[in-house]
Formats: sequence, structure tokens, C-alpha cells
Amino acid sequence: MKIRDLLKPESIVINAPAKTKDEAISMLIDKHDEAGNLSDKQVYTDGILKRESESTTAIGEGIAIPHCKSDSVINPGLAAMTVPEGIDYGAPDGQPSNLVFMIAAPMDGDLHLDVLAKLMTLLMDLDLRKRLLAAESGEAFLDELNKAEAAKFPEEAEESADEASAAAVSEDAAASEETKEGAYRVLAVTACPTGIAHTYMAAEALNQKAEEMGISIKVETNGSGGAKNELTADDIAAAEAIIVAADKQVAMARFAGKKVLKTKVADGINKPEELINKALSDSCPVFEGEALTESAEADTLNESMGRKIYKALMNGVSYMLPFVIGGGIMIALAFLIDTLAGAPRDGNFGTYTAAAAFFKGAGGVAFGFMLPVLAGFIAHGIADRPAIAVGFTGGALAAAGSTFAEPAGDAAAVSGFLGALLAGFAGGLIVLMLNKLFGKMPEFVQRMMPVLIIPLLGITLMSLLMFAINPFIGMINSGLTNALSSMGDSSAILLGCIVAGMMAIDMGGPFNKAAYVFGTGMLANGNYSIMAAVMIGGMIPPIAIALSTTFFKNRWTDNERKSGPVNYIMGLCFITEGAIPYAAADPLRVIPSCIVGSALGGALSMAFGCTLMAPHGGIFVFPVVGHVLGYIIALVAGAAAGMVMLALLKKKQPVSQ
Repeated sequence: MKIRDLLKPESIVINAPAKTKDEAISMLIDKHDEAGNLSDKQVYTDGILKRESESTTAIGEGIAIPHCKSDSVINPGLAAMTVPEGIDYGAPDGQPSNLVFMIAAPMDGDLHLDVLAKLMTLLMDLDLRKRLLAAESGEAFLDELNKAEAAKFPEEAEESADEASAAAVSEDAAASEETKEGAYRVLAVTACPTGIAHTYMAAEALNQKAEEMGISIKVETNGSGGAKNELTADDIAAAEAIIVAADKQVAMARFAGKKVLKTKVADGINKPEELINKALSDSCPVFEGEALTESAEADTLNESMGRKIYKALMNGVSYMLPFVIGGGIMIALAFLIDTLAGAPRDGNFGTYTAAAAFFKGAGGVAFGFMLPVLAGFIAHGIADRPAIAVGFTGGALAAAGSTFAEPAGDAAAVSGFLGALLAGFAGGLIVLMLNKLFGKMPEFVQRMMPVLIIPLLGITLMSLLMFAINPFIGMINSGLTNALSSMGDSSAILLGCIVAGMMAIDMGGPFNKAAYVFGTGMLANGNYSIMAAVMIGGMIPPIAIALSTTFFKNRWTDNERKSGPVNYIMGLCFITEGAIPYAAADPLRVIPSCIVGSALGGALSMAFGCTLMAPHGGIFVFPVVGHVLGYIIALVAGAAAGMVMLALLKKKQPVSQ
């Protein structure tokens, strides 16, 4: 779809009087509403604010592109504004944003990604940005965009709208820069955490600079809509060097034996010429399997060891959660069905009726993948795809409790969640070590590494490690489980207070994830009270804020009050992140209030003996909560405490009539 089909002169604000990010967003939403693009302005506003709470949509270079997909969008569209003095939009480069585009996209398809990609391609032209800022009317602004789009994408005259969107970034560059032999001197991969703007900005910057330098290049974009313009085996074989400008993990095994320069995506935007020259130089290191040489490692992102460990752990947790959530809820449903059927609470409870047996059996299989998947994808986060099999094996051995004395498994030696964590990190390190050891071997040996050497030697080494340590970690695991089970009332209440409070500290960050991972780990060990405290701790912050915006309106701005009711839904659905925009706006008052409310809720949950077998679901899994009445009381009390704290700490705001 062409930009000129989405943006109309009446949806462009020239020299907008906006002084803040919120004012700019509000004005652009009004333009979409006036254009008839929205069926429900408030729902769309909530979607835009939720997207902004995840990360800034300011790109840098004076550009911001707020966007969201929403059921309220009945006609896809664009709105735009120029702000000569600029506004603080939280741009990565710290500069004010003076060109703001807002995309309204329907839920079906990936229109917003296609439009973002095209806008990034056009806006990399500094002269175009200057002309847009100098435009004196909406018609003049749109005319400049139309001319730039027609010049950059002339093939769209013949292409369908869908084909044009998919080709926005890659096809024009590929068609013009391929050498006569069909090969490229330089290849590149760009990727950012959200897979949207910076991905395409880096791609366009590299394409433009390579064209100026007379160097053929092909750029693969790893956006949130998937990889586009993918590098082929022939491309890689013929290339002199490869640039990986990425802030998230990309497939690296395919580049073994080639010169690879790895850096952050911002360098792709800001230093394209430097990257191209460095990649083609003799000093550019060769990528050895999954492990970079020492000089290559110096060019990777400057991350602390703690950050790397955290990213690997979160990689494992993100892949594990669907198995835990789906399987855990199915198991909980099995117990609920047998409870309603009046089944005796004996060894067959949970499989007494046919329906319960179905949910218990299928859910148990899904839940059983928890530890292998966790370990496999922690290893993947460290050493990429070749490490998955090694990590999976370690996680399965941890779940089985395999030892040298009992290779098939020993219940007393099950190392569980702790063993799987260790297996994941060990698996990644084993693969890195093997790549280092075999990195200097002949090419025919290196070709066998991902399909033979790493799986065989990696799984063997992992098995030896887990057989040796399972008995010891099993003892620690059993001791921890027994200690938790035998906790006195005061100790259990304190633990519930701590894990629930942690859920509110950063609302989706490391503290929150650490508490959640601990809760899910205890599920695997048969302790269901901690998960109950963890979930209530995550539900309370958004509910407390929603209550405060309802009953203490004079503590909040107009926009915060309007968005407040959405947090009732997000809190009840166990989506703690709904509280982030409010916490970010006033962290010194909002975060302590949420921590107090969550900690109280977690303590009461433990005091009432509440249990939860399902690791997610919010109010929808209340039917399977043990002592559900006490759980509801704990939730209400915690949310009310958070609301009162907010009322006491927050300053009064003017309320519009």
C-alpha cells in the first residue's frame, strides 16, 4: 500500500503547537478520528499508550512514529505533524523529535510494519526531512512525500499494493546493487528488539552508503514480521564479509568460516561507512562456528556478564511459558472436574472421570516439556541453534533424575528446575567450547560440526555432567522443597510478601521475572502456594492504579484518568505491564505504592493457604485456585492498600470539567 493512499492533507498538522509527547499523541489521534479511521477513539488511544509503554517509538534523527494495531481501526491511515522546535519523545539519540507520523493499522495483516519500513526508507533522506519541515501546508507536505515515494519505488506503478509493501525495503536495493556475477561483496543482517523501525533504518543506511561507495550489498531485515530479503547459501559463499548489526539474536551458524563484523543496530544507522570498511579490511575476524574469535568478541555489544546471563535465561523462559501455562491450566482443570464430580481424593484424583483424565494426561505431557525446553533455549541463547539439542538433553536428564547408578532415572535424584537451569547454561558453554576446539580443523570437519560432532560430543558431555551432579542438586532441590513445605505460618507469610512485592518492583523486568520463574519452578516441585502469591502480586499494581483513577481522580492527569479503566482488565488478566506508563511518569510514588499493595496481597494469600496450579490466567483461573474466597479477599485488600498509598503520596492534579 502506498503512503499517499493512507495520508491525506487534512490529517497533517503543520507547525503543530505541541509542547509534550502526550500533546502530540493526542493531536494525531484526533486527526485519525476526524478522518473516520476509528470506530472507538478511546480504544485506539489505549493501544497507542500501551505501545509507548513498551518502548519509545522515537527513532532518532528527529523522527518519531507512534503506531499500533487495533480492532478500533476501520480504515488504515496515517497522520503526521511537523514541530519546528521539537518535543522530547525519548529518542535513543537524546535529540528532540520534529517530524511525527502516527500509523493506525487494523488487526488483520502487518500493514503497520510495511508502512514503517517504507517510511524509514524515505526518511533516511536528510534532504526530504528538511523539505517536509519547510512545508507550509498539508498539501505541500504530502506532495514532497509523493515525489519521494515515486522516485524511490517506481516499480509500484505495476505492482499490487501487497507486493509493494513486502518489497519496500529490500527489492529496490537488491535490483540495483547486484553485481554482474550475481554476487555481493558485503552481506548484512539488521535487527532490533521490537523488529520495527531501527531494523529498517539500519538496512537503508547500509544500502545507501554502499551505493555511494560503489560496493554491492544485500541486507536481510529481521523484523517482527519475519526475515525479509533472506541471505541464501550462495550469497554467503560468494560474499567477502558480513555485517551483523543487531540488538537481538539472529541465526549465526550459517556464517561459519566467513569474516563477520558484529555490532549494535545503532551503528548500522550512524556508522554505515565505517562498518563496511571495517568488514572488508584484513583486520575483520573470521567467525568460527558459533564462537567468535577474541577480536570479534571485542566488537560485539558491550554487555555485562550479568546482562548476557539474564538474556539467555529470559530466552529459555519465553519458550518455556507456553508449555507451562497450557499444560498447567489443563492439569488444574482436571482437578476441578474431579472436584465437581465428587471424586474421592485418593491416588486417582485428577484422572477419576474420563474428562479429567483427558486434561490431566494431555496437560501432563505439555507440562513435562517445561524443563527440557527451558534448558534447551537457555543454551540456544548462549550458543545459537546447535546448542538446542545439548540443552534439551540436559533438561530431560534433570527432570528424570538420571545418575550413573540409575541411568533411567531416580526419583530421589531429580534435580528439577535448578538442574535444568544449570543444564541450560552448561549446554551453551559446552557448544562454545566445542566450536573453539574444532574451529581450526579442515573445512570438511567443520561442515560436520552442526549435524554430527556437536550433537554427539555435546550430548555425551552433557550426559556425563548431569549424571554426576543430579544426586547433589537433587538433594538441594529436595531440601528446598521440604523447607518450603514445612515453613511455619510467619515464614510462609514473609516469603509470600517478598515474591509478590518483587512482581511490582519493575513490572516485567528482572525482579518481576525472577519472582515469576521461582513460582513456576516451585510448581514443578509440587508447591502451589508460591505461584498463588506470585500471580496476586502481578495482578495488584494495575488494579490499584485503576481504582485510584476511579476514586481519586484529582491525583491523575486527564490522559491518565481516561486510560485508567483499562487497567481493571489488564490487572484481572494478570498483565502487570499495564501499570508501567503510570510508574514511568511518577516512579517515586507509584512504584512504592504498588509494592506495598502487592506485598500485602501475597502475604494474605499465604496466610489464607491459597494455592494455584496454573501459572497464568488471572481471574480466568480462579475456579482452580485453592481457597478462592481467601484469594479474592487478598486481592481486594492488596489493591485497596495500593490505592490508598497512591492517594496519600501523589500530588493533586487539575481536573478538567
